[in-house]
Amino acid sequence: QVQLVESGGGLVQPGGSLRLSCAASGSIFSIYVMGWYRQAPGKQRELVARITTGGSTNYTDSVKGRFSISRDNAKNTVYLQMSSLKPEDTAVYYCNVLGRNRDGVSNYWGQGTQVTVSS
Repeated sequence: QVQLVESGGGLVQPGGSLRLSCAASGSIFSIYVMGWYRQAPGKQRELVARITTGGSTNYTDSVKGRFSISRDNAKNTVYLQMSSLKPEDTAVYYCNVLGRNRDGVSNYWGQGTQVTVSS
């Protein structure tokens, strides 16, 4: 069993900041890629940002320059620092981990955390 526990969502005014965290635990031997996806009402889930074990990152165009992803490999934790938030950033944010357990390589998802940007 692998668990992803997310925290840090909430309500923030436009222009504000939030920091999301996601900690992976359980029977996972190696973590390759950690990332964040989001899904707004009526829209498909989309990649926000992801980071490899070596620290390589990529971002969706709409968040470049505003969001920053990082990870602590010792803690199996990934962070998403979100700044200059806009109403269109409102969505449920999901943590995603690509990792290896005893059964092989699998994709894991967190339960999601709501981010609402509104005045």
